[in-house]
Order: sequence, then structure tokens, then C-alpha cells
Amino acid sequence: MSGSTADRQARSNKGWGLAAAAFLGLWLVQSGSEHATPPAPSAAEAFAAGPGWHTTAAADPLPPSAPVRIRIPRIGVDAPVVRLGLAPDGSLEVPPPGNSNVAGWYRDGAPPGAEGTAIMAGHVDNAQGPAVFYALGSLRKGDRIEVPRVDGRTAVFTVDAVEVYDNDAFPDAKVYGRADRAELRVITCGGDYAPETGYQGNVVAYAHLIGAR
Repeated sequence: MSGSTADRQARSNKGWGLAAAAFLGLWLVQSGSEHATPPAPSAAEAFAAGPGWHTTAAADPLPPSAPVRIRIPRIGVDAPVVRLGLAPDGSLEVPPPGNSNVAGWYRDGAPPGAEGTAIMAGHVDNAQGPAVFYALGSLRKGDRIEVPRVDGRTAVFTVDAVEVYDNDAFPDAKVYGRADRAELRVITCGGDYAPETGYQGNVVAYAHLIGAR
């Protein structure tokens, strides 16, 4: 990881600039000799490829309310959400590795649907095989992400881009920086894989709020 944990935290805004980037690649708990490679984002889904026809106006932010589930219909995700904090070393806590169908929300950041950048993360796989965000890299611009909340409302997001980054080149400000509208980042492991050290990067899906129901 480039830079110290203290340096990264000093650059954060209310804890939203996490010191977790390089540690997300350590979430893998893969055992055995076989390894299935998760889908990688297409270059067409990167910001550099342009917004395409999927561009949708942003909705007004909702009042803050914690998430209870995350649904991504295109890749079959429908998972409960647990709250995550920071570990003593400044890295993001991880959801229970033995539960393949659970996602985590960074509780000290913006709640999904409220103004700001909400951070949600989950395993790509575990010792039993593919986990909740295994197919995150196959998302496309315009796909929907739905986040039911404690207040009974469901925040609906549209995907703006899906990108993959090496651990040593993770763009903290781009991923974790504050936003003046309701935005969402969904993060999992990705990139190259080494049996000794696990995944060498992270897949990030960027999305913004387009409505609620």
C-alpha cells in the first residue's frame, strides 16, 4: 500500500476517505487448487468510454437512513447488509467470510440514498466458491442497484461506470471522495490473482441515485 494509514486518514473527509483500498484484496479466503476467475469489467463500461445512452438525471437526496439489503437484479444479488467500521490498522472491516451472501456498508460514511458517497463492499468468493459480488465486474452502465433502507424506502441507483484498479494504483479520491448528490460505490476484489497473495486489485461500480420507492 502506498502511503501510511495515517496519511490516508488525514486526506479523508469525515472518515469517508478509507484506508482500506489495499486491504480489500486480502478478503479472499480461497482454498484448494482450483480457482474460478470472476468477470472483469469491459473497457466499454469505464468512464473513459463515455456515458452512452444510459445517462439518467440524478434524483434529490433522501434523508439519511441505514441500508438493510442490496439488490442488483442483473447479476442476481439480493443480500442483507451488515455495518462495517475500521479495524485498528485503519483498514475496512470485512463481512463474515463464511457467509457468501452478505454485503457490508461503511457505517461512518453516507447512508445509501443520502447526500454524499455511500460505500458498500463484499466478498468476491470464499472457501466455498463464488460470493455475493462475484459477478460485479459484469455490470453495465445503466444497470440498476436497489437498496432497501430502515425507513422503509428503497433507494434506486443507476450504474455510471465499472472499473478495476491494481492495489498499488487505487484512486482513493475518485472512489471515496465526497459528492454533492447521492452516490454509491460497490467494491469487491478483482484484477489479477496470485495463489500466494490473492487478488491484486479491486472492482468498483459507480452509481448515482435516480429515485426511490
